[in-house]
Amino acid sequence: MPSLTLTVVSPEREVLRCDGVSLVLAPAIDGQIGILPRHAPLVTQLAPGTLELRRNGDVTHLSILGGFLEVSNDQVTVLTDGSERADEIDLARAESAREAAQRTLDESRHTHDDVLTTQARLALLRALARLRTVERAQRR
Repeated sequence: MPSLTLTVVSPEREVLRCDGVSLVLAPAIDGQIGILPRHAPLVTQLAPGTLELRRNGDVTHLSILGGFLEVSNDQVTVLTDGSERADEIDLARAESAREAAQRTLDESRHTHDDVLTTQARLALLRALARLRTVERAQRR
């Protein structure tokens, strides 16, 4: 039976390398994308969110902070600004980051600081990606 090899790499480390993957679900910038074995070659930009992989009936969730996904010859490579497995995410820290980003976003709207608004939005997206990854993993 055909399968995929998934590699997830961040600037700090190789987060994951996994053979025998039957499905990869990734948060592309224009919506969720599913990759099955024998997928056509593809390069797409990723948004902050949850990367899901299925292998032998097991499901693994990873938080990714944006980046790029490439598919070629049943090899899926994710280059991301940051990634954590669901079991590596500190829930209290992620919630604290979400609250801080929301406060900064609220403040930046009052000061009309476009740069700060953009930075706060990105921080909020990253915190939400971590929180949603843990939530999805706990549903399993």
